[in-house]
Amino acid sequence: MSLDRSLESLARRDRAVTLGAVITLAVLAWLYLVRLQGDMAAMAHAGMAMEPWTAHDALMAAAMWSVMMIAMMLPSAAPMILMFATLNRKRRADTATPHVNTALFVAGYLAMWGSFSAAAAGAQWALQHAALMAADAMRVGPRVAAAVLVAAAVYQVTPFKYACLARCHTPFGFLMAEWRAGNVGAFVMGVRHGLFCLGCCWLLMALLFVGGVMNLAWVAVLAGFVLLEKLVARRSVSWASAAIMLGAAVWMISAR
Repeated sequence: MSLDRSLESLARRDRAVTLGAVITLAVLAWLYLVRLQGDMAAMAHAGMAMEPWTAHDALMAAAMWSVMMIAMMLPSAAPMILMFATLNRKRRADTATPHVNTALFVAGYLAMWGSFSAAAAGAQWALQHAALMAADAMRVGPRVAAAVLVAAAVYQVTPFKYACLARCHTPFGFLMAEWRAGNVGAFVMGVRHGLFCLGCCWLLMALLFVGGVMNLAWVAVLAGFVLLEKLVARRSVSWASAAIMLGAAVWMISAR
């Protein structure tokens, strides 16, 4: 009995440390975005023109998207990360397996969103280059916005979306099916979870182009919806959100 209590105490400590690290990283990401938004607003107020992108601009855009994905997606991944930390501790006690660093699981997860961030930065450059996106507001025009909303609405109710969402909604089931030994295995599991999460949410992230990439209120709304969707995982939520997106698309077109 004392061994079980000791194991549970260690598991609680692991969860507390892990949760603290996740919260700290997410808060730092949000603070960076707030500061960046202020810097960009100051540039716009000063009337500084947007120059053609350089390699440095591309890297900074990819970094901005990466930090934004940390701020938006890491809180929604917290249940999976905490479950990983708990199972990691129990497997070490039951099978005497070597320590596996939870940070590697998180790194694998964020690596997938880092890849998305690079693609999103490329899309941002292409939209600005084609004059389809306002460089100051970082928001596409009504026609492109309506097309993105329709695509996101349709994707919300596809079987592939549901399959990916189901994997994100059941941390225990995912880890039992995907468990791999060792630090490399932890990273691979993080990558696998990142892939399912990406499959679930990538078009929701594309909605940032609709409301404004650096519109932090819009960023917070999308992050909150992603968290709600993963916690609830009901088709009624997906259908309701799809209806709202279609309504917004119709309004954008009709308002022109």
